[in-house]
Parts: sequence; structure tokens; C-alpha cells
Amino acid sequence: MTDTDYTALEAALVDLLGPRGVSSDLRQRERASVDGARMSPIIAELLPLGVADLVAFPTTAAEIAAVVAVAARFGAPITPRGKGTGNYGQAIPMAGGLVIDTSRARTVLGVDGDTITADAGAPMTALEQAARAAGKQLWMYPSTVHTTIGGFLAGGSGGTGTIAHGSNDMGFVVALDVATPVSDGALVHVEGDEAQRYVHNYGTAGIIARATVRVEDLQDWRGLYASFDDFRGALSVLRALGDLHPAPRLVSADTPHIAAQLPPDDAVPPGRSSLRMIADVRTVEEATALIEGAGGRIEDVREGPTVSAAISVLSYNHPIEWLQKSEPGVYFHVEVSGDALIDRIDEVHAVYPGGLLHIEAGHTVPIGMLAGVYESPEAVYAGIAALNELGVGVHNPHQWNVDFRLPQTVELARETDPRGLLNPGKLNPEYAGPTKGAIR
Repeated sequence: MTDTDYTALEAALVDLLGPRGVSSDLRQRERASVDGARMSPIIAELLPLGVADLVAFPTTAAEIAAVVAVAARFGAPITPRGKGTGNYGQAIPMAGGLVIDTSRARTVLGVDGDTITADAGAPMTALEQAARAAGKQLWMYPSTVHTTIGGFLAGGSGGTGTIAHGSNDMGFVVALDVATPVSDGALVHVEGDEAQRYVHNYGTAGIIARATVRVEDLQDWRGLYASFDDFRGALSVLRALGDLHPAPRLVSADTPHIAAQLPPDDAVPPGRSSLRMIADVRTVEEATALIEGAGGRIEDVREGPTVSAAISVLSYNHPIEWLQKSEPGVYFHVEVSGDALIDRIDEVHAVYPGGLLHIEAGHTVPIGMLAGVYESPEAVYAGIAALNELGVGVHNPHQWNVDFRLPQTVELARETDPRGLLNPGKLNPEYAGPTKGAIR
């Protein structure tokens, strides 16, 4: 990369976006240079990994493409950013340069049949609301419901609310409009398999400016809260609840210790294992029978348009985040999957000191987050190998390199970003870290 004249770049961006559309203020630059990396003690020990020289705030998909073109003309590193909540270093500008904060590009263009289209910064809640108004719902609904659609797709998330459809590699994305350093300010429209090439690659081959994703007919959801004397009780019904038809949007369970760290709620009683479920109203009676037949009790059944959001924010890595906040500096986690999470839970818990599992019913097998007391990176990696031996798939969140379709992304970036301007430091072809059995 060449040396960049950031004073001149800032002036050019002001001409494009206006004075409120770009900032060189240190506080703004620092705010735009952090993400969820502190959830990883391994990465947290290395912070700060980089600070932006400038931050741009485009408000439309077209402006995102125009900003990429201006930055490329100046030879500046370009790191895209949504809300920065779901990444572990992937949204940090390791080479400095320009951060493009896409969160102001919030337009939802609307529903068309079984799809919905929105600019990259539109929150998933806005897409869900627009879909609901048209009698539809998103195929999947993330644990961070205020995340942006662009960040959700470009980041590492597989999504919750995916029991019926699988991860966002399984047909959720219909089409994308992307901006690259070689597209000269134009949006490049890609569909199907071609669009999938830009998913999960952290903007290293192209920046998602607009997305078209699948919706389906709206269902009448209920938020079902249950509890058990112990975690084994919750585990005993998890697969059966996930197999109900119509499929739940989410089935999520925690040990009593993790449940005790969640926000206070009468439906999550202290000293008991908590199970939370977004269930189709047609299955509530059957779910109740399964839970009570396994010795559990129903704490509450809630309805209304906010029920999915309220339960989703207590899923995926969020219970572990509450655990880390309650006992700072103690816990780390890895993403896990497989039937061993139920069938060999004692062995799974024993892999790490203080092992605690958050579990969810997945599309094909249970998925979850395994927390343990942090000792060292070496202990984390040794535990990943031990989990693999137990038949547990593990995705390692304690690194920032693209680890999904890495060779294909490297090849794509040679075409779309030959100067390596996009999110430098995140696309290392030699990377071979401990990430066997990814859960996506």
C-alpha cells in the first residue's frame, strides 16, 4: 500500500458526504475501531489492534460504493463496519486507514414475494418489522437483534432462529450488491452462489452495500419459558422440542449457574436450569407436555411481536457475555456443536476447568457455547483438540482471520481487491489455526 494523504482524503469525503459524513475526531475513530473482541481474553490481551485514521458514514448503498471508490483512489486501507457487536477482531482496522460505518445506510426497500431487500445498515429488527407488515417473517433472526444486515452476513454469525432452515449459508441470501476497489464506484449485483462468495469474509473481497434475503409466511409465535431442577432435565427434551413441527424459531437452555447471571426475570428462577423457546402457537401444548413429562415446569408463556427479540437476545453467545460481565476476567468460550453436547455432557464440561455449556437446538445437531475458566491460549487450543476427540465440532472465535472458504475468498480478492486494501490483516492464506469442525 502507498502512503495515504488523509487530509486530502478527508476533504474528498466531505465533498461526497458532507461535513457530518466523515470524521477525524479521535473519539469517533476509537469508537469505530473496537468490536466484540473483549469477549475473547486471548484477543483482549493484544488490544489495541489498530485505530482508524478516518471514519465515513454513508447513508445509502450508492454512497457506500462511492466511498470505497474514493478511498481506493487514495490507496487507503478500507475496513467495513456494521454495529461491531458480533465480531472478535474482524471489524478492527488493523492497518488504520478508513473505517466505513455502514449503520446509517438503513433503508429497507421492501418485501417482494418471498424476499426482502435492504441497505447494509438496516437493523434486523427493521427488516423483521417490514416483513411482518407484509404478512411475512425473516428466515432467521439473530441473537443481536439490532445488528445490521450487512454486518450479520459479512461477519461470522450463523444466526439463531434457523432450526428449520440451517445457517445463512443454506439459502438465506438471495442477492447482494457489493462495492469493491475495482468497481469504480458502481455496485456489483451478484446472486445465488456468486453472492454467497461474499458471506462470512469480513469485507475482505467486497463490501456488502445492499442485501436481498429470504422471508416466509408469518407465524404466530409464543415465548415459552421453562425450568428444570438441573441441566440434565433441560438437555433431555432439547432435541424433541427442536423436532416439533412447525419447527420452533429457537430452543435455548442454560445451566443454573449461567441462568443466574441473566437479567432478572420471574420466568428465569434462581437455582434452576432455564429453558427458553420461541414456539409456534400450534406446538405450545405439545411442548408443555414434553417439558412437564421430563420433570420441568412452565414458568410463563408470552405473546406479542416482541417475543422473538426478548428470547433471541438470551441466546447464542449472549448468556456467556452475561457470565463474563458477572465474573469479569474469569471465563472464555468456544463455539461447539454435536450430539455429544447432550450425550456426553459430563465429559464436555470436564474439558475446561469450570466448564459450563449454553446449548441450543440446531438445524441438524445441537449447537452451543462452552465456557471455561481462562488459563492460557495453549489450554484453550488443547481443549479444542480434546473436544474434537469427544466428537464435538468446534469453531475457534479467538482469532480474526477469515476461516470460512478461505482459499476461495483469497482467489476472489485477487480479482476484486488486487492491492489488498479491504480489511487488511484478515485474509491470510497461510492461516491454519485450531478451528476444526466449524459449526456453521
